Amino acid sequence: MEPYIKARSGFIVDPIVKAFRALHISPDALTITGFLLNCVAGVLIAFGFVWQGGLVMTALAMPLDGLDGPLARSIGVKSKWGAFLDSTLDRYAEAAILLGLAWNFLEHGQNWHVLATFVALLGSLMVSYARARAESIGVKGDVGLFSRFGRFIILVIGLLLAAVSPLAPIVMVWALAILSNVTAVQRMLHVSRNT
Repeated sequence: MEPYIKARSGFIVDPIVKAFRALHISPDALTITGFLLNCVAGVLIAFGFVWQGGLVMTALAMPLDGLDGPLARSIGVKSKWGAFLDSTLDRYAEAAILLGLAWNFLEHGQNWHVLATFVALLGSLMVSYARARAESIGVKGDVGLFSRFGRFIILVIGLLLAAVSPLAPIVMVWALAILSNVTAVQRMLHVSRNT
C-alpha cells in the first residue's frame, strides 16, 4: 500500500518540497524536527493528552518525516548518512510514542497494557531489524503483514479515537503487539525459505 500512496501523492508532496527548497531547509533538518515532534507527542500522551499527542504526531511529525526523502532526492543530496539517520530516528520516534503510552497506562495501574506496549515496541524493533538483517545477507526483507506504514495507520486511528473512547489506545496497543510480532516472524520464515 505504501508504494501505491507514494506514487499518487506527488501533487501534494511536490509543492511542499519546492517550498522547502526555496527556504533552503535540509532533509536532515526535517528528519530531526519530525523526531523531536514525535517526542513532544510522546510526552503529551504520557501526561494524559492522548488524542492531542496523536494529533501532533499525525499532523506535524509524520508529514515532516515523510518529506525528508523527497526533498533529498529533489536537491540531489540523497546519501547513506541521511538514510541511516532517517531509519534510526524513525525507531526512536516510534519508541517515544509507545513509551508515552506505557507511562500513561502505568499511571492508571493498567499493568497488562504496559506489558502489551513493550511487546509492541519489541515487535516494531524486530520488524525493522529483520528487514535490515535479511537485506544484509541478500534476501528481500520488506515482506509480511505489517510494515511501518501499517503501524502508523493503527497509531493514528488509536490515538485520535482516544478523543471519543478511552478503549481506543488499549485496542490499538494490543493490535500493534500482535501484528508487529507476527510480521517479524513472517520475515524470519521468509529468510528461512530463501537461504
